[in-house]
Amino acid sequence: MVQLNDLPRNETGIETAISILKQQFGPRVDTSPSLRDQHAHTTTWLRAQPPDAVVFPQSTAEVQEIVRICATHEVPIIPFGIGSSLEGHVNAPAGGISVDFGQMNRVLEVNTEDFDCRVEPGVTRKQLNEELRATGLFFPVDPGADATLGGMAATRASGTNAVRYGTMKDVVLGLKAVLPNGEILKTAQRARKTSAGYDLTRLMIGSEGTLGLITELTLKLNGIPEAMSAANCSFNTVEDACNAVIMTIQSGIPVARIELLSTLQVQAVNQYSGTGLPETPLLLLEFHGSAASVQEQASQFGEIAEELNAQKFTWTTKNEDRIKLWQARHDSYWATLRLRPDAEGISTDVCVPISRLAECVTTAEDKAREFDLIAPVIGHAGDGNFHMLLLIKGEAERARAGEFISWLNKMAISMDGTCTGEHGLGQGKGQYLPLELGQPAIDTMKAIKAAIDPKNIFNPGKLFQI
Repeated sequence: MVQLNDLPRNETGIETAISILKQQFGPRVDTSPSLRDQHAHTTTWLRAQPPDAVVFPQSTAEVQEIVRICATHEVPIIPFGIGSSLEGHVNAPAGGISVDFGQMNRVLEVNTEDFDCRVEPGVTRKQLNEELRATGLFFPVDPGADATLGGMAATRASGTNAVRYGTMKDVVLGLKAVLPNGEILKTAQRARKTSAGYDLTRLMIGSEGTLGLITELTLKLNGIPEAMSAANCSFNTVEDACNAVIMTIQSGIPVARIELLSTLQVQAVNQYSGTGLPETPLLLLEFHGSAASVQEQASQFGEIAEELNAQKFTWTTKNEDRIKLWQARHDSYWATLRLRPDAEGISTDVCVPISRLAECVTTAEDKAREFDLIAPVIGHAGDGNFHMLLLIKGEAERARAGEFISWLNKMAISMDGTCTGEHGLGQGKGQYLPLELGQPAIDTMKAIKAAIDPKNIFNPGKLFQI
């Protein structure tokens, strides 16, 4: 497994910065051990490295003040959304200050005619969609967890709707971020496209808090479809299911969601959510459009399923059935943990071209059995992205899990894929970046980091080592 090292600490600077922050922000600076621990060890499998204090800003100006204090005393800053990241993004290996954006959670502006909105980083995706309900618009990126939009942008999040609506890099029109020198960076206007200079918006998206603290986002919205239908389709093999995905995409069916579940994953979902799905490789699908078009899309997919000898294909337009099906999908993490009570769950993801998805998934399942590991598969099949949640007990299994994850990352990269489709690098996967992109790419990233954050105070120890 990844061995986390504590980085050198600036004890005097940390103590001084906390003292000044308490004078400025009073009770919104908290140094209690329980809260500090909460802001380190969340859903990650990595060792917790808590910050020395947590501060809760309420405006961009306050974020600037926090950054200026910490920069003056060379104290690390770790941004925190809701703590749903999986690769140690919120750990503080050199100590420092966790900046919790939970109190910057206002929807600032909704432009219904332009299909966009402006929000603070602490707004969650469910909160935004609740506030948009009366407008006929919705925000489509759905990673499962009710993550904050600032955190989703910082980690370049994706999710079940990505095959139709894209990922965070596709829906963020522009943002504001506080830089390590305390200045505010504005990356773009509200126009849907621009050719004005470097694409600073995309530079910040996926930077995992290492370049700037996002304080405002302008997001692209979509109209709520007139009709939605959900479907499930069982196959004899993972290969047949993946081939159905490929044929669906190639046929131009504008599927909104198409998710792959392995047999073991279906068993877990059935036990946890009582769904009664056939316990074979399964695709979950959703179609958006007019009443006529969703019926046509379902029929077209049904023809593909029949051609690939699918065992069972059912679809429904009943909203309650659709919600129940997708809630079961989103509860899959907790469902999987129930397969082996008291086991530790280690979640990992890779992404490959969809033409290699069947090979990658089946090879990974075979390898997991070879390692004697319980590792159900669930994935955003339309994007070639899948997750495995390894259930382990004891140090021997943890060591085997580490070997398996290393093998899986390298296999995906060998297939012209990536070691992470949406979890991000954090502390857990940075070691695979040179293999995936090469040393010139790493050197370029380090040059950007050094130019923007020469003191290395923004989320140190993430992406790559300085």
